[in-house]
This record gives sequence, structure tokens and C-alpha cells, in this order.
Amino acid sequence: MKKIGFLSFGHWTPSPQSGTRSAADTLLQSIDLAVAAEELGADGAYFRVHHFARQLSSPFPLLAAIGAKTKTIEIGTGVIDMRYENPMYMAEDAGAADLISGGRLQLGISRGSPEQVIDGWRHFGYVPQEGENESDMARRHTEVLLEVLRGEGFAKPNPQPMFPNPPGLLRLEPYSEGLRERIWWGAGSNATAVWAAKLGMNLQSSTLKDDETGEPFHIQQAKQIRAYRQAWKDAGHTREPRVSVSRSIFALMDDRDRMYFGASRNDSDSVGYLDEKTRAIFGRSYAAEPDKLVDQLKKDEAIAEADTLLLTVPNQLGVDYNAHVIESILKHVAPAMGWRK
Repeated sequence: MKKIGFLSFGHWTPSPQSGTRSAADTLLQSIDLAVAAEELGADGAYFRVHHFARQLSSPFPLLAAIGAKTKTIEIGTGVIDMRYENPMYMAEDAGAADLISGGRLQLGISRGSPEQVIDGWRHFGYVPQEGENESDMARRHTEVLLEVLRGEGFAKPNPQPMFPNPPGLLRLEPYSEGLRERIWWGAGSNATAVWAAKLGMNLQSSTLKDDETGEPFHIQQAKQIRAYRQAWKDAGHTREPRVSVSRSIFALMDDRDRMYFGASRNDSDSVGYLDEKTRAIFGRSYAAEPDKLVDQLKKDEAIAEADTLLLTVPNQLGVDYNAHVIESILKHVAPAMGWRK
């Protein structure tokens, strides 16, 4: 058995060809798709976060709205860029969204990806400390978030408060028990995956990672997951960690599918540079009839290593089509892969 969810980048554009022509379209359709995915039996609704872009940027109102309209589906991000975050305020927002959903929040965070603007986090008021770079700053913000999510008091109470205080040092409120164990780190390298394991975070690995060995993407990603699990074991954590990978997978069921994805040119890995120093490998997409998909997916070592699979969805094609994409995998691929009964 494997958990299967979707991951939406939340794109929108005023183009007449787009099914999401405004931010409102994307937000409202994201809620509708999560509701539809839950009805189909999917396990998760995850959303990418980007700033200064025609995409989803402020996840907590959306996550809370989905939490209020659904009952069972996990609700998450993949990922929030911690260079932009005030970890204290973020802990309050996350706690509120988690309580509204009944403890279903799965919060994916990371150092972030290449941006639409230069050093966008500076516009949010964040500057690396002396001796830090922006990645160090993101990890520092993360460590603060993890600490306050433990729910222990740290702030000295006012001796003359407006309202009565509980005894002792005060913690951030609202506190949602168990959320600390549902924080995921989006790792682009083996080293950051190991770091995440040491801190007790779950692992998210996407369709992009540093090209560290020159091997095919799925093999490198599988090695990353194994290194993470070993680091988790070495750290002595008592619970079982969770690991997700994301993939673009489309079962060609009808003429619409064949029109959109039948002539896909992304059926092999590609290599590029994220910046002057970082060589990255981009994982292939999968688009074929269900029986062929099963044969292809059985060879993907990283999917086999993960307990959760996130299907990246083309959100600009609308709720109905994306529900069809999800249903096609759940009904016609997942059982043959042993992911569903």
C-alpha cells in the first residue's frame, strides 16, 4: 500500500486558453479539486508555494479552507520557502490550520528554489546574519520553527496581563499536538536529506535534485532516500519516518489525454544548471496506456522506496480534467502496482 496524493503548482494566467485566469480561480479550484480528490479516495492534497509569481503564495488560508471542507484527506505543501518565513508567525498559522483540519496538515518546507526576482526574501525583511548565506538563514528559520512546535513555554509572562495566564513560561498559541512530527523537508541534495533526518523531519523529494553521480534520476533519488533512512536510524528517532516523491504520471485513457500528453517529449531525464555552480537533474515524465505505465513505473527505484507518491497535476486544465487524471491512476494503475487493493 502507498499513499497517493496530488501536487498542484497553482498556476494562473489571464490567457483565454487557461482554465485558471486569476488568483481567485486558482484558489477556489484548488479547494474544489481537494474535495473531488477526497471523494475519489486520494490520500493527499499538496500545493507548491512561490512568491512574486502568478501561483499560490500564501498557503495557510487555502489549507484552512480545504480543511474545513474535507474530512479525511491529508493537506500539505510542497514546499514553503523558509527564506521568506517568520517561524513564530508561521507556527501560529500552521497550528490554526492544523486544528481546523483535525490534525491533517502535512507541512513541506525547504530552502526554496530559483526565484522570479533577485533575493526576494529581502523584500520580506529577512537578511542573513553575519557569516550566513541565504540557505543558512532558511535552515535557521526552520530550526526555530521546529523548536516552537514542541509546544513548550519560553516567553516570560507579563506580571500584569490583560487576561489571566496559565502558570509558567508561555508558548505560542494555538498549539496543535503532533504537528511537529508532520513537518517535511524538501531536499535537493543527499546532504540536506541527511540533515533533515537528524532533525526528525519527514522527507520530500521532487522531480528535481542535484546531479551528484551522473546516474539516472530515479537511481540518484533512491540513493538519497536510503541515505536519509540510514541517517534517521543513526539519529535514534523512535517513530517511522515518511518519505514522498513527486512524479508527472498520466494514464492515456481517452482522446483528451492523448491530445495533451500522448506526444510527450519529457520521457527521459534532463540535466541543467540551477545557478553557476549547481548542476541539477530533472526526472522524466510518464505518459502511456495503463499497462505500459505499470511496466515503466515498476522500474522506478525511488517510487519503490517512498511511502507516498504525489502526482503533479496540470491545474490550468480545470478541476474536472485533473480529477480524471487522479482517478485514472487510482483505478487503472495503482492496483496493478500494489499501491491499492
